[in-house]
Amino acid sequence: MVAFCCDAGPQIGVGHVMRCIALAEAVAARGLRPVFFASVADLPWAGAQLRRRGFQVVASADDPSAYLRAVLGRQPAAVVLDSYLLPAEVSEGFQAAGVPVLAIVDGELAGHRADLYVDQNLGAEDAPVDLPAGAVRLAGLRYAMLRAEIAQARPAQPGTGAEPGVPHVLAFFGGTDAFGAAPVLCRALALTGQPFTATVVAAAADRVAEVDAVPLAGGQRVTVIPPTDDLAAHVLGADLVLAASGTSLWELLCLGAAAAVVYVADNQLVGYRRTVATGAVAGLGSLRDVRSDPAAATARLAELLRSADERAALRRRGWALVDGRGTARVADALLDVLSAEHQHA
Repeated sequence: MVAFCCDAGPQIGVGHVMRCIALAEAVAARGLRPVFFASVADLPWAGAQLRRRGFQVVASADDPSAYLRAVLGRQPAAVVLDSYLLPAEVSEGFQAAGVPVLAIVDGELAGHRADLYVDQNLGAEDAPVDLPAGAVRLAGLRYAMLRAEIAQARPAQPGTGAEPGVPHVLAFFGGTDAFGAAPVLCRALALTGQPFTATVVAAAADRVAEVDAVPLAGGQRVTVIPPTDDLAAHVLGADLVLAASGTSLWELLCLGAAAAVVYVADNQLVGYRRTVATGAVAGLGSLRDVRSDPAAATARLAELLRSADERAALRRRGWALVDGRGTARVADALLDVLSAEHQHA
């Protein structure tokens, strides 16, 4: 059994859970049994994703000592840790018990002790990191962990969206849209005055109501749908995708989306700047700024709606950045750690 210990919640979002699901699929395909220690009771869509794959879920304890006891009580062969919230003492406790740890990190190690670190962010391979003795670090988009349904839907070459005709836009901000980006970006899109059709993914009733309340110009149409299992099909059918600069961005690039992104939290800023600098995505700035003054984002979106050539260039560059095989690379590295532990024992 491999224990997946990951953050989740209405305010945290489901990004940690989704990249752990991707790795858990690959781990399960290699004969190991994933068990998730996560609080998904208030996240119906995330819970459904876990159940659909047959992954057991154990409600996580708030107290670090109780959390550690609960995980170790299941006698895991290894632990995958993807958390900003758990203190370093939890990972130290796993290692003290002789359980190998794979820690998924974003930049800093946050004090966590692990045998294997994975930082799937663009440019992470160039960042100097002081690792514990004997630890191994896998870094960069080569190790981007994507769900099987996304990797399998990757086109053999960048697609063309729904063109020609009125551009179709997909707006997707994770499983919970914890920061309320959907109505903000929908407003900026409407202010372009350009014709479009849009599919906006929104879960909470208040988000749906806010999107529905955005005034539209002639030739503009917006349809709101709940979080979907058919994200890949929606992405492949869109001329332009609006998203946050989080973990789901690597899925969009793998599929060859023409993406325009905002960063919704300060810890996304470095990744946002690096990705925009590649020319693979269009940058719209911070969600905070777009909310207070959408003029700059609206001008950029108008350019993207008018220019099929620019959207095609974004697709080509994004598709080339993420090859969809990162999950397998990470799963194989974890099995190498387990094999070494077994030989040592």
